[in-house]
Amino acid sequence: MLRKGLILAAFGLAFVAGPAFASAGPKEPRQASWSFEGPFGKFDQAQVQRGYKVYREVCAACHSMSLLSFRNLGQKSGPFYDDKYPNPNDNPYVKSIAKDYQVNDIDSETGDVVQRTATSADTFPSPFANEAAARASNGGALPPDLSVMIKARPQGAQYVYSILTGYQAPPAGLEVPPNQYYNPYMPGDVSAFYKGKGHVPVGGFIAMAPPLEADKVTFDDGTKSTLDQQAKDVVAFLAWASEPKQTERKQFGVAAMIYLLIFAGLLWVSYRRIWRNVAH
Repeated sequence: MLRKGLILAAFGLAFVAGPAFASAGPKEPRQASWSFEGPFGKFDQAQVQRGYKVYREVCAACHSMSLLSFRNLGQKSGPFYDDKYPNPNDNPYVKSIAKDYQVNDIDSETGDVVQRTATSADTFPSPFANEAAARASNGGALPPDLSVMIKARPQGAQYVYSILTGYQAPPAGLEVPPNQYYNPYMPGDVSAFYKGKGHVPVGGFIAMAPPLEADKVTFDDGTKSTLDQQAKDVVAFLAWASEPKQTERKQFGVAAMIYLLIFAGLLWVSYRRIWRNVAH
């Protein structure tokens, strides 16, 4: 009887103390509206241009986009598409952007690695020579490639937008490790670092310092450069980069559905005409 009582008491304590030690998980992402959402959505070219500038001036210092070529920027629905240049390799703005980069190449005579000016056919170069260099420059953390980041995360656009705008001071009792930052939208388990009472705070730690702040980037079109605006614009750019053909795919899908509806109507009319005088 005594043993049974001790067991019940232990379960009771665990039930009461449980919420203070259980991981609460990340906070649900903030919900923002995007022009590219839905079957008829498409990218706002001005917004994607601003997003590219945020990536270029802020994100590119640490994050690569190894699956994106410079010429993609000049493709239809891209940030610098111009219908005067159907071939994006001929787009002067794309050429100008590529010339600002140096990429690795192989000397055909010596076989040595050399640097040359990028062309529109090249992919965006990594800011670091290798993974070890990337980790050494970021306190041991490896900055992820952003080429398909929006596709790689559940609720991709909302998730990245929430992370970028969600940095805040840690709740009382939460000890943040060195070179880490608290973000309630970041997946993780902070229970081991929580010394307070009550429920464990939601969210987790992230090695990336808050990358955006008001007026950090100046937009050429005069748009006010708030932190929220920068976050929305760079997310739009990353969404486009994750699927540059998204708008064309949607347009094809709508056209295909219209064709199938018309075809189905014709089949129904044909069926009625063929079998109208036949007894069933």
